[in-house]
Amino acid sequence: MQEESVQPQKAENQPSPSLEEQLAEARAKLAEQRDQMLRTAAEADNARKRAQTEAANAQKYALERFANGLLPVLDSLEAAVRSADLSGVELVLRQLATALDKANIREVNPAPGERFDPYRHQAMAAVESNTEPNTVVSVMQKGYTLADRVLRPALVTVAKAVEKPAGNPISDTDLD
Repeated sequence: MQEESVQPQKAENQPSPSLEEQLAEARAKLAEQRDQMLRTAAEADNARKRAQTEAANAQKYALERFANGLLPVLDSLEAAVRSADLSGVELVLRQLATALDKANIREVNPAPGERFDPYRHQAMAAVESNTEPNTVVSVMQKGYTLADRVLRPALVTVAKAVEKPAGNPISDTDLD
């Protein structure tokens, strides 16, 4: 009987092989998860760095397409200046207008009588006119927009109401 009681005590003192296997398995799984976490963190860091580089390059080279569109205009303008040919200058003007159009840059050139728009026009003067007040009388300098943003407002002269002389009962006909 003593042998029977000794054996269970022996088994209790020694760790079970299945517990050691479970511990080894858990450690392996932990190492695998740690490795996966480190790889995921490295991938996220690399993606962040790539995005920063792409954003910096996009900002740095944003005008590249526009600049490439203007280079032939510059070449033509230089050639027109060398030859002093007026038709060459007209060609350059058309090329420039095309390049600006491709870059989504549009003229702001209000017609006389058009309503004054403080977001797109800048009033440089107000003159008495028989036209409706707050309408454009003339354009001093065209403005430009890029998409829906004003690059430069059009410089305009705006109509104001004609002021009638006040308090002068004597007219020019009364002086004769």
